[in-house]
Amino acid sequence: MSRIYNFSAGPSMLPLEVLKKAAEEMTDYRGTGMSVMEMSHRSSVYEGIINEAEADLRKLMNIPENYKVLFLQGGASTQFAAIPLNFMKTGKADYVVTGQWAKKALGEARKYGDAKCIASSEDRTFAYIPEITPDMVSPDADYVHICYNNTIYGTKFPEIPNVGDKMLIADMSSCIMSEPVDVTKFGVIYAGAQKNMAPAGLTVVIVREDLLGYARPETPTMLDYKIMADNGSMYNTPPCYTIYVAGLVYKWALSLGGLEKMKERNEKKAALLYDYLDGSSLFKATADKAFRSMMNVCFVTGDAELDKKFCAEAQQNGMVNLKGHRSVGGMRASIYNAMPYEGVEKLVSFMKKFEAENK
Repeated sequence: MSRIYNFSAGPSMLPLEVLKKAAEEMTDYRGTGMSVMEMSHRSSVYEGIINEAEADLRKLMNIPENYKVLFLQGGASTQFAAIPLNFMKTGKADYVVTGQWAKKALGEARKYGDAKCIASSEDRTFAYIPEITPDMVSPDADYVHICYNNTIYGTKFPEIPNVGDKMLIADMSSCIMSEPVDVTKFGVIYAGAQKNMAPAGLTVVIVREDLLGYARPETPTMLDYKIMADNGSMYNTPPCYTIYVAGLVYKWALSLGGLEKMKERNEKKAALLYDYLDGSSLFKATADKAFRSMMNVCFVTGDAELDKKFCAEAQQNGMVNLKGHRSVGGMRASIYNAMPYEGVEKLVSFMKKFEAENK
């Protein structure tokens, strides 16, 4: 069977070159006689793997030396608790709610202090990103938290919001590595790896060093970023194999020309799909034009049965996981870095045919 085009929001498709390399090294990693899955995380061989992965990610994202890179477990959802435990010094923080994950992050933070929603787009089913200005930020807030790209609703911050002199923290799970980003504008960036980086099981946290060491006394050891940083992400056994695959993905991205090139590729794919949607009489994009995500393209026909038919027929034609999130319905094409342009071309071609047959 030939490979299909997988439009899943995560876990999502990985570059074929990466999968082939991982397969080639599956039973014998570079003459060690064993798989990366089997080797000790304390071995010198594995130390080389994790150090190289970090160095390549730093190169890709231009991460300054005064930022720590942590390879952790628990997904972005665990960081929803780790963030207030590590950084809510005064017990106050501001959150911008632009989707379900931002809403969950806010709910988690409220268990540990006074977390306030300073802006939300829930009034229009999260179809836009609310404007943020420094005067909206609470004077005594320890940080402002945003979800940079919203997987379920297909929206993204068009630019880094201005939060004045407050620390900005961003969940970038669904858009990390899709384009260059100025890391210095953030105190913390975190991301579940299963969308643009690696298989599920790894979470990457990029944190400015001077912010570490202020975790609340009740913070579980495993959620204390300073302990994780001081131990080089090796306080306990890290998700070894997932970090190895992430390292292969970083090398793949670098070989293509880095994140500037990745942005070009992603803009081209997104433009092809959105241009068709904007001219279609059957399909309609659900996110406001100014806030559309390059990674997650959400659309509907307006008829739930027709949406269902579309997803079923797309699957028969080798395009899977196009069903929208259960909370919103419709369709969602996640076109992360690993999705080739040809995959989007095939999708648009199929949509045109479907539209002609279902007018």
